[in-house]
Amino acid sequence: MKTLYLMRHGQKELNSSKDDFDIKLTTNGIKDIEDISNKLLEDKVQVDLIASSPALRAKETAQILANKFAYKKPIIYNEVIYQAFLNELHEIITYTYDTVDSMILVGHNPSLAILALNYCGYKDKFDMGYVIRIDFNCDSWIDISKDNAEFKKVYKIGK
Repeated sequence: MKTLYLMRHGQKELNSSKDDFDIKLTTNGIKDIEDISNKLLEDKVQVDLIASSPALRAKETAQILANKFAYKKPIIYNEVIYQAFLNELHEIITYTYDTVDSMILVGHNPSLAILALNYCGYKDKFDMGYVIRIDFNCDSWIDISKDNAEFKKVYKIGK
């Protein structure tokens, strides 16, 4: 079985004069990501790989998550995750080594929401800081599809 966690970056600064790529997390966004990371730890989530958009807010989110999990491997930053199309995200995931059983993909909407809808029919809110768990009944990432995907849980900020 393969487990994918889709994690939307934390709350970002609004009304920033910075380029979208360079917008960082707010103080509340940092706290929310720490809180959601604690919820994942309470559920005994295992993390074999963290892959993230290199946009500043996603990068900060991934780093907070890695610190909370005492994740010692490098975080994989992939520019394609920033403003990705559905097929590009799917390709990134399917290229993952099969030694990885559980991965967290930190990214942005609308891409992550479309991916969750495509894999498991998830149609509810996917706010900043939320995490969606999807399990795939297969042994290789290359084999993941909506046919073997099962929505398991959504982790929400403050809930």
